[in-house]
This record gives sequence, C-alpha cells and structure tokens, in this order.
Amino acid sequence: MDRLNAMAAFVRCVERGSFSAVGREMHMTQPTVSKLIASLERHLGGKLFARSTRHLALTAEGQRFYEQCRTIVDAVDTAEASFTTGREEIAGALHLATSVSFGRTRVMSRMRAFMQRYPSLRVDLHLSDRFIDLVEEGIDVAFRIGELKDSSLIARRIGTTYRVTVATPDYFARHGEPKRPEDLKSHNCILYTGLTSQNEWPYTRDGRAYPVQVSGTFQTNSAEAIRAATLAGIGIAFSPVWLFGEDIQAKRLKAVLADYRPKPMPVHAVFPDTRRHSAKVKACVDFFEAEFELDPFVSGYRSH
Repeated sequence: MDRLNAMAAFVRCVERGSFSAVGREMHMTQPTVSKLIASLERHLGGKLFARSTRHLALTAEGQRFYEQCRTIVDAVDTAEASFTTGREEIAGALHLATSVSFGRTRVMSRMRAFMQRYPSLRVDLHLSDRFIDLVEEGIDVAFRIGELKDSSLIARRIGTTYRVTVATPDYFARHGEPKRPEDLKSHNCILYTGLTSQNEWPYTRDGRAYPVQVSGTFQTNSAEAIRAATLAGIGIAFSPVWLFGEDIQAKRLKAVLADYRPKPMPVHAVFPDTRRHSAKVKACVDFFEAEFELDPFVSGYRSH
C-alpha cells in the first residue's frame, strides 16, 4: 500500500463525503478508493469511518487521524514545491467558492495576481449562487456576502459592501426618478428570488427604517440576470454595489435614493474548523483581505 496516496484519498473522502466523488477527482474507480481506505484501516488496526450511517461519518479515531493527515498532505505539497523552487512555498490544491457575480467581478479580476504570488498552488474555483456546504463539497475557503447564520464554520470579516438602487438613464427618462422609497411602488422593480424578502427593500435614513414593498414584471434567482435586465432597461434593481460599480462609473446606469442607504453588508471569508491552521487558507484570506481593502466597492472593513 502507498500510505501517502491512501492518506491523500482518505483526506478527500472526509472533505467530499463520498468515495465516488473522490474517485472521479483522483481518476480512480470507486472500488479502488474503497480498497485504499480499507487497506489503510487494516494497517492502522482500526476503523476510520462508521459506515453504518447514510453518509460517511468519522469515528473519533478517524477524526484525530484526519486532522494529522491533512497537515501531512499539505506539508508534502509544500515540501515538493519548495524543493523545486529552492525557497519555501505555499503549494497544493486550493478549493475556493463564491457566488457567480462576486467571483466574476471581484475574485477573477485578482486571480492572476494571486496565482503569480503563489505559483505552486492549484486553484479550483467553484462559482454558484446556491448555498454550498463547505465540508460536503470539499471547499477550503468561501467568500460570503451578508450576515452569517450560526454554523460550525470559522469566519473572518474581510470587507463591507452596500446596496444601491439603479436603472438606466433611459429608464429614468421614460418613467421618472424615485425621490423616496415609497415612490418605487409605481416603478417596475427587478426582483431577486434568492432572498426570502425578495419584494421588500429595506431602506434606512438617519437610523430610521423605510422598508418598501415593491413589484415588477421580471424576477430571477441570478445576480448576473439582474444586471443584464437592468442594463437592458427593464426596470430598477436593488443589489450590492460591486455588481454595478463599473456600470455606474461608465454612466451606463444611474444610482438614485442615495440618502436612503440600507444597512451595510459584511463580506466574510469562511472555512471549516479543520482548515484553521492551513497555510494555504491563511495565504488566500490574507491576500483577498488586502485587495478588498483597496476596492471602493468592497470597502475593506478590517476586524483587527
């Protein structure tokens, strides 16, 4: 048995929660992965997984072994890269996740610089607007916008953004500009179905709340479609400024209701507790926090 290969497979099984998913990832069959884990268990003289459960669940011994194996696998990647370059390197695979629009506008514009700084890293970027279970999907770090729900994840605040109310100059020329939130009731508002309160826009002014119920003829679960619909002149949108920032600067869109700014939204980097001491994770979070501090659309709130 190649113990290192078996340990690497074991680590990914824990992080993906599936032998078949790891088989596809490591270009093996599911039975091959299962045999590797079984061989590792025989070598150790104990069970790593409690297989009677529906999902892969670690035994207490398996959990301790996983934490040590994760460190070893990362260290091997780093050692190999450091040997090749002659200096200490951050190396290995980094599984990163965020929403489609935030990934397009704020992450991908910085990806080349990040990979140039850490050339021995292999980045796997997962873009999705659905909620992702980091442990189940094997994600090392995710960027999330808005208040976080209670979870077992470690969170580090790396920025702050806010929402703006925008439409094309042509739309406002045809329908007029809203001066107060309640004026939106007579406008065609573009609704994002990814929010539980999709038709209530929560404005505030001088500490007082001015929520308004809006309606419109177009709704979508995609922030990218929100942007496209707004640029097409369909109606008024209410979304994070980073989605529209460049469009506002180029005067393709116009922001209104500037005196009624909703509560700012935090930007967090989140990661599983098992990745707390990962050099790759720290390098990633440190890099993007420094970048976002200089970004006028992710205003660089620092928590320390």
